[in-house]
Parts: sequence; structure tokens; C-alpha cells
Amino acid sequence: MENILEIDWQTMWAPNVSLIEIALRGSITYWAIFLLLRFFRRGAGQLGVSDVLLIILIGDAAQNSMAGEYKSITEGVVLIGTLVFWDFVIDWLGYHSIGFNKFSQPQPALLIENGKMQKQNLRKQLISEDDMMSILREQGIEDITNVKSCCLEASGNISVIQHFNSGSLPSKKSNVNAV
Repeated sequence: MENILEIDWQTMWAPNVSLIEIALRGSITYWAIFLLLRFFRRGAGQLGVSDVLLIILIGDAAQNSMAGEYKSITEGVVLIGTLVFWDFVIDWLGYHSIGFNKFSQPQPALLIENGKMQKQNLRKQLISEDDMMSILREQGIEDITNVKSCCLEASGNISVIQHFNSGSLPSKKSNVNAV
């Protein structure tokens, strides 16, 4: 019973690894993962099973490169703080710098223009024509010629703007989550 109540406060709070090293490792790993995801993955409005799996596996794979073998709460808090810091910095820079925002966020991809599918852009974004038609039907659009434009936005949402339906009604714009 005594062993249950014995707590090794030294191991729990005293770092075994330099906190600066942990912050540096976390920073390098964060930026490496950010760059890989920025250039090889598109953000999605909804996370699919493969997206969640990728995030979990990246977290598991990156753990040792970020922290080595740490055991103290202090080291864990420093590492988590480093990751949150870089996430905030990227959002802050994207908001305050047009140039950095262009670097950190993908540009919208035009999928439909004046009722015609932009097949090359659909192919680049790995969206089939059937998937595109399904997205339009979910928005109540049966005929693609009613679509003025449709874009895959940087957020991963798909925005659809319709042509005028009648002489006095404005275009209808809606956002849907990417498939």
C-alpha cells in the first residue's frame, strides 16, 4: 500500500533533457510537418477517416524526434507550448502578412466556371465528376449549367455560386464541406 502513495516528484517535474533542446526539436519537427502537409495535402472542411489516421500517425511518428525520451511533465508542457506557439505564429503571420498568407494557405481552385467542369483542376484536387455532381445535388442544383462558379476554398469547403434563376433574383451562394 505504501508504494501506491509514493510519488517520485523529482522524475515527475525535473527535466531530464534541456528545455531549450525540446523547444528546438519541437520547432524543427513542427515546421517539417507543416511544410509537408502544406504542399502535399489539402485542408478539408470535414476530416475523413484517412485524415484522422494520418494525424494520429504523424503525431506518433514525430513524438521521438520532438522530445527524445522525456519523462517529466515539465518537458511535455514545454513541447506542447512550443507546438501551440508555432500554430499561433502561423495564424498571426497569415493574418498580418499577405505574402505569408499566400505561402501558408493554398489558393482557391476553380472547379466549375460558367457551367463547365474544369476537369484539370478536378483531377489535381482528386475530385471525380461524380463527386462534384453529388456536391451540387446536395445544394439542390440538378443542372451544372446553373452554376456560375464553384471553388475549392483554402479551408477545404466548396463554395457554389449560381447564375440568376430569374430576372430579379440574385445569385445564390452556398458553402459545402469538401468530400
